[in-house]
Amino acid sequence: MQEKKQVIIIVVIAVIVIAIIGVVAYFNNSKKTSARPGFYEGEMSLEKMSEVSTCPLTADKDAFAKCLTEKGWAMYGAAWCSHCQAQKALFGTSFQYIKYVECPDNVQLCTDKGVNGYPTWIVENK
Repeated sequence: MQEKKQVIIIVVIAVIVIAIIGVVAYFNNSKKTSARPGFYEGEMSLEKMSEVSTCPLTADKDAFAKCLTEKGWAMYGAAWCSHCQAQKALFGTSFQYIKYVECPDNVQLCTDKGVNGYPTWIVENK
């Protein structure tokens, strides 16, 4: 009987710990996903950028990149960031038309903009 009580107590404690971890994870994720319009933290597919920005995604990525920049989009990142490198690779040579801020070289600007992770896309005119 004593062993049964110990097992029940262990199970109850495990459930409570798992619940606490879930709540903490939920709130940590909600902080990462800003409710601010025009603020996108993390990698984005070109399709998602096209959908959100209304810039048409065609085979001409130069035109797409120029449209994003004209609409005030800017990417904040770091050269050593593998996610930033992957994001840039989606554009290929067309990335030259994207407004890009290298945060380690512009710490105060990135802090003022609320950049907490890389890459972060911010639509400046929002």
